[in-house]
Amino acid sequence: MESFQNESGQEDIDDYSPLWKFVTKVEKGVGGGNVTWSCNICTKVCKGSYSRVKAHLLKQKGAGIAGCTAVTMDQMKRMQQLVDDAELRKKNSKPKEVSLPSSSVSSNMASKSSFSGPGPLQNDDPTLTKKRKGQLGPLEKAFNLNARDELHSEIARLFYTGGLSFNIARNPHYVRAFSLATQRTIPGYLPPGYNLLRTSLLQKEKAHIEKLLEPTKTAWKQKGVSICSDGWSDVQRRPLINIIAVCESGPMFLKAINCEGQYKDKIFISKLLINVINEVGHQNVVQVVTDNAPVCKAAGLLVEAKYPHIFWTPCVVHTLNLALKNICAPTDSLQNKEAFDECKWIAEVANDASLIKNFILNHNMRLSMFNDNSNLKMLSLADIRFASTIIMLKRFRQIKKCLENMVISERWDVYKEDDVVKARVVKYKILDDQFWEKIDYILAFTSPIYEMLRKVDTDQPCLHLVYEWWNEMIEKMRVAISKGAHSEDSKFYEVVHNILVERWNKSNTPLHCLAHYLNPRYYSHEWLQESPNRLPPHRDIEVSRERKKCIERYYSNSSERRSVNEEFASFSAAIDDFSDNDAMRDRGLMSPTKWWVIHGASAPTLQSLALKLLGQPSSSSCCERNWSTYSFIYSLKRNKITPQRAEDLVYVHYNLRLLSRRSPHYSEGESKMWDVRADGFDSMDMEGASILEIANLSLDEPELESVLFTDEGGVDDDTNMDV
Repeated sequence: MESFQNESGQEDIDDYSPLWKFVTKVEKGVGGGNVTWSCNICTKVCKGSYSRVKAHLLKQKGAGIAGCTAVTMDQMKRMQQLVDDAELRKKNSKPKEVSLPSSSVSSNMASKSSFSGPGPLQNDDPTLTKKRKGQLGPLEKAFNLNARDELHSEIARLFYTGGLSFNIARNPHYVRAFSLATQRTIPGYLPPGYNLLRTSLLQKEKAHIEKLLEPTKTAWKQKGVSICSDGWSDVQRRPLINIIAVCESGPMFLKAINCEGQYKDKIFISKLLINVINEVGHQNVVQVVTDNAPVCKAAGLLVEAKYPHIFWTPCVVHTLNLALKNICAPTDSLQNKEAFDECKWIAEVANDASLIKNFILNHNMRLSMFNDNSNLKMLSLADIRFASTIIMLKRFRQIKKCLENMVISERWDVYKEDDVVKARVVKYKILDDQFWEKIDYILAFTSPIYEMLRKVDTDQPCLHLVYEWWNEMIEKMRVAISKGAHSEDSKFYEVVHNILVERWNKSNTPLHCLAHYLNPRYYSHEWLQESPNRLPPHRDIEVSRERKKCIERYYSNSSERRSVNEEFASFSAAIDDFSDNDAMRDRGLMSPTKWWVIHGASAPTLQSLALKLLGQPSSSSCCERNWSTYSFIYSLKRNKITPQRAEDLVYVHYNLRLLSRRSPHYSEGESKMWDVRADGFDSMDMEGASILEIANLSLDEPELESVLFTDEGGVDDDTNMDV
């Protein structure tokens, strides 16, 4: 039998396996670490690794080997001491790992529990000796500062490695999640994983939101609801149709229909709308709001044919935007020759502004010069943006002084690397007083159109205000033109006026006039005295004529119409209960909805109709804004999400924000307006800005730059981590 002993009588006895010297290795095993060995104390021959040697000599159970029968207690104590000393030497010989820094005020001290290992930080500062040994002061013990700092660091690493927007820290659900975890002890809890988040929890949250939205759906019977729709294509070019239900309580996302492989004609679109109407309840629907495309108009007429009490209403925002395009960018055609001749100078001014903007943005040194002179950004707006030309010119007017300072500076003339001829043209334009006078004039006479566009570009009820707003807009535009380079008798005013009237005639529906008729404010003495040309709605021929059309569609029975007309007469002429002093006085003081609730009981049919119409929107802007939400969730980086899962995510995301905004906490505290991105304010005026836009505003405005969101460390202007 061959021995594997060395000169000392033992083979390969390392410093960490001291018990090998109490046995004799007889034969080496074929594989692994097993050997045949003989115990020097009891002479028993066994086979196994060092762990069995230790179990045999120390009489440890559960190792599959019998204990030594001849070993004494003193021998066992000495051998146990040898084992303990060896394990300590092995532990101390390992390289010491350093933890990642925590956010502790004492930045020189490592966390008690290392991020990557148990080894403490090395520090030669004698003042940190106690903390290095793990001894905490009374203040740290009371507030558990080490654990707080370690948790802060882990949360921060989540943001940094995931590229998350810092604005998420203001999300109330983020705050509530960690508060719940610290207030309740959940042994062994692990956060939900990848599959759980995208499957079970998503469906569970969707079902939860549907329950929370039930009261809103129930109110549709009394308050009415509008179905808004708009089309879009996702990152994989799949055509989608957005469906949102809007009422006095706000817009509610219903679905996004994947129309891939379908021919989107009037039949197809009308069927989609009719299916949604049936799901909502046709008796609850007041109107269907879409853009002004011919196919949408044709589909709307098919819906009206099936349900006469439901009106198709073109989006007023799209109508105003088309009017602005006709004025600011007229087409040169035979049919439009007169408008082109009178308005082409506006397009020339806009082109000059674009030339200046592109020259600065496309040359790094010129852009650097501009940034040195201006705190505002140079806007780069897509043509599809509402009122894009007006927004660009408004920004140019704001940065006029900055542009002038830039081109008269020595740096502008010294730098010769760019196109010198074009740089000279840009300088000439910026210093040209006539260029700025034309911009001022354009902004002056288009200001009423732009202001109305902003007012209707909301989800707030304004159907009953559109008729009056349109009349006021045309009058203000007339005054602005007469104060400028043209008189109200000029050909230019006639062209602009005709463009606006033509657009109104195309978008005006009987529903606008009926809602206008039911607004008690337009019968008040205060409103009628504001302008000598104002008439109460029942004396306006156009309003009365359109009101009759609506009543005929709502009430096909002649006796029902007679009863409703009697109620209209009492309301319009302030007869019977409507002649009450409070009812007369409150017409100009209370909101229309509240007035009808308080004073409309004597005309129940009219009261019910008024409460439905006075709570409806006049645009489909909510659908436009929801595409920003959709592209935020279903982006180029997340293009493998199925359309159905993307729809579920948008449903949860959109409607959670709707519910959150109803909470009083939404407008106060650290979570104020939490769903408005805050990492970079001025980016909200740039192309593609504001991933999640403010609920009642889709037009980018410079005033938004004054909305600062502060944190412990101040405002951070870094937008690179927005995803």
